[in-house]
Parts: sequence; structure tokens; C-alpha cells
Amino acid sequence: MIRRRLQPLLLASLRRFPVVGLVGARQVGKTTLARAVARRVGRAVHLDLERPSDLARLSDPELYLEPLANRLVIIDEIRHNPALFPVLRSLVDAKRRSGRFLVLGSASPDLSRQASESLAGRIVYHELAPFTQDEIGAVGRPALMVLWNRGGFPGSYLASSDLRSLQWREAYVETHLQRDLPALGVRIPAAAMRRFWEMLAHFHGQLWNASKIAASLGVSAPTVGHYLDTLQDTFMVRLLPPYAANLKKRLVKSPKVYLRDSGLLHALLRLGTVDELLGHPIAGASWEGWVIEQALGASGGRSGAYFYRTAAGAEIDLVLERPGGRRFAFEIKLGLTPAPSRGFWSGIADLKPSAAYVVYSGKERYPLGRGVEALPTFMLADVLGK
Repeated sequence: MIRRRLQPLLLASLRRFPVVGLVGARQVGKTTLARAVARRVGRAVHLDLERPSDLARLSDPELYLEPLANRLVIIDEIRHNPALFPVLRSLVDAKRRSGRFLVLGSASPDLSRQASESLAGRIVYHELAPFTQDEIGAVGRPALMVLWNRGGFPGSYLASSDLRSLQWREAYVETHLQRDLPALGVRIPAAAMRRFWEMLAHFHGQLWNASKIAASLGVSAPTVGHYLDTLQDTFMVRLLPPYAANLKKRLVKSPKVYLRDSGLLHALLRLGTVDELLGHPIAGASWEGWVIEQALGASGGRSGAYFYRTAAGAEIDLVLERPGGRRFAFEIKLGLTPAPSRGFWSGIADLKPSAAYVVYSGKERYPLGRGVEALPTFMLADVLGK
């Protein structure tokens, strides 16, 4: 059992809110985490709405759920019965108690608008990401390379070989296109979405250019925008916005686009091993995206995330803004030589962050000069988890 970083936060939220939402991509480990939480809470009832027997129990949800007012009720894949949301609101309002419901879903709250509207003021959301480096204890370079290559989905990372891991990820992509998106009401042909997703893999880490991608696919810019929104809402893609500093600088205004799980990125590019990955032009951008996800996981959702780039050449790969106005700047390097670039020095001169780091795949943390430190990836939690 791999202990998830999110577990203490979930338990804390259940002590404060009547409804807690646990969202994240399918097969990322939400059900396993919910069961671990149930064991800690005790006397929990778990309903999986993908099972017909559990779905049948809720044919009259008020009748079934009302007697469970003093127990934690976990509702898995609640999207199969969206009519439950108004019922949950009514039950919560009738007996206001923290920790009544834990609801699990594979789409963002923005996509499940009915949930956010029905339970406004009664629910707090947490997102479960794939495995992070600190969760699995991958400190040595070989273990680190495996996690980066396979990504953090449990079924992929824990596979018995690279081949089986790649097969798992290829099947995951197909299932997402053929079953998951239609189940969420997305009406996009699977073949069209597959082409878009594969093209997006080639643009990983680059500025979003809807017109260029639309021209390559032979569709309109609003159409590719809709495709992108769909992959964002299902936790497959992250758009990293530019940092809008109040400076007299010409700033880049387009966001960067990243596939959130490095393993799925590599599967879409048909890269199965670390050697194949390191020999591919995407390696640097893939590493950058992977480190960004590790940093966001280490920050526990308490940071605003951006990149910084000016027309004059100043560039910071990742800017994190923490509560209280603290600002962290990161340059991301694939390799064992964490030398800051000239653009990074210019960027930190512009932004004057609270701390600045060059993140790399080595093992030592040490100063590089002028307030910048070399930082191994496994130490991100040390500087961001506070």
C-alpha cells in the first residue's frame, strides 16, 4: 500500500465539511484512497455506482441515505446518477454534520456543473494526481527514470515490465476515448480526439497555438479549443499561464500546454523505454512537464502556477506563488549539470522571487550563487511542503 500525500488533507476536510469531493483521472487511485480513508473513519458505507446492485440501492436515494446520517457515505463514480446532487444538498441541510459524504468523480467540477451548483457552500474538492516521487520514495536515479518514463498511474508504474506498462497506457488511452469521454456526455469522434491528442504530444511544453494545430488537423480554431477544454476537464492536459507581472516588459501572453502524465505522453509518442525516451527530441520538454507536476504535487494545491517569458529573453520555467505573497522560481534541467541559463538570471532579476532553484536529477542540494540553489527533484517537497 503506497500512502498518498492527499490522505491527511482528505481526513481534515471531512472533519470540517459535510461533503468532500475527490476528483482525478480514472484509475489514478481514488477508490483505493477512499477505502483507506474509510478504514480511518470507521463505519463507512461505500457505494460504487458502476455496480448495478449499488446503483439499485439508490433508486430512492432519500429513503436509503437518510438513515445513514451518522455514517460516512462514499459514493464512487457519482456521474452515473447526477440526480443525487440535489438530494445530497437536501440531506445535508436537514442535518448539518461534517463528514457525511465523500463523492468521487473522474471529471473536474467545472465539467460537473450540477455538483458545483447544487452543493455550493457545502462541498470542498481535492484532486488526486498520479503517483509523485515522494509518495513512492524514488530517490536514486534508476527509480527516478522509471517513474518519469512510465508516469504515475498505478497500473502503469507498478507493471512488471516496461512493455506491460506501455500496453497498459495504450489501453488506457483507448478506453478514455471510446468509453470515458462518451460517458461524460462528450460528443467528439474518438478518431478525431486521438489525432488531436497525439498532435498535442508533439507540442508538449510549447506555447498554445490554436490556429496552427487547427490548420494541421483541418478543423477550426474553436473546434481545437473545445478538444483542449475536454482534455483539461478530464485531467489529461494542463495549461500553464504566463506570469502577468506588473513590469514594463513585453511579456509572452499565450499559455504553455503540457500533457499532465509523462507516461501517457510517452505512450502517445510510442516511446516504451528510458533509452528510447532519452534519444527522442521530446525528452527535455517531457522532463520539464514531469517536474512541474511534481512541484505542484509537493505544494499541495496551495500555489498559483505560471511561467515567465519576455521578448528580451528572460525566462523562468515555473513560477509558484504561495499564500502570503511568497514567490518561488524554478529552472528545470534534464541531467546532472544544473547550470542556470542567462534567461533565468534575467528572470529572477525582474521578479525578485523569495527563493530560486535549478531543479535537476542529481542527489545534492547546493548553492549556485546570487540566491539560486541546485535542487534535486526529491527535495521539492522539502521546500514546497511547508
